Amino acid sequence: MARGASPLLVAVLSVTVLDRPLPPEDLVGVVVISCGLAGLALADGVPGRAQLPALAAALGTGAMIALYTVVDGTGVRHSGTVAGYIAWMFLCQGPILPLIAWIRRGRSLIDQMRPVYGRGLTGGVLSLLAYGLVVWAQSRGDLATVAALRETSIVVAALIGTLIFRERLGVLRLTAAVTVLTGIAVLEVAHW
Repeated sequence: MARGASPLLVAVLSVTVLDRPLPPEDLVGVVVISCGLAGLALADGVPGRAQLPALAAALGTGAMIALYTVVDGTGVRHSGTVAGYIAWMFLCQGPILPLIAWIRRGRSLIDQMRPVYGRGLTGGVLSLLAYGLVVWAQSRGDLATVAALRETSIVVAALIGTLIFRERLGVLRLTAAVTVLTGIAVLEVAHW
């Protein structure tokens, strides 16, 4: 649910804080995608009282995603170069987690990393490429549109769950996925 609300929050921040109006047809596409994503999140029903802490955490996560999307989109536009912005972000943020791991695990960290080094390096390179693609898109398009399209990866995750893990897709999830695809089509038609 949080990821469905994130593009809408990016749209609000883009208009109110950054003074970047969103064309009406893009707003329709973002709203349709967000509704579809919320439908995927709510396909198992409305959260009850026991799930309220998880719902609060999810909404907080969505707000943080929206905030870093706006920060990245603004930062890359002011930096003048996509590659330079990405390099500085990775240079400034990259050493923090290895440092924390070293502090917590000491010399045993190297031995623990050795068997998974290749997978970790592959994951890091893929993360850099994925982040680079999103930041490149943010440097050229409306932030809310990019955010909405980025969050459509949830549909891919639902398909993987169905095809590989044999999870039940069901009518509600299928309807929500079709709603997301409809929102993507609205954005595509708007940019022809």
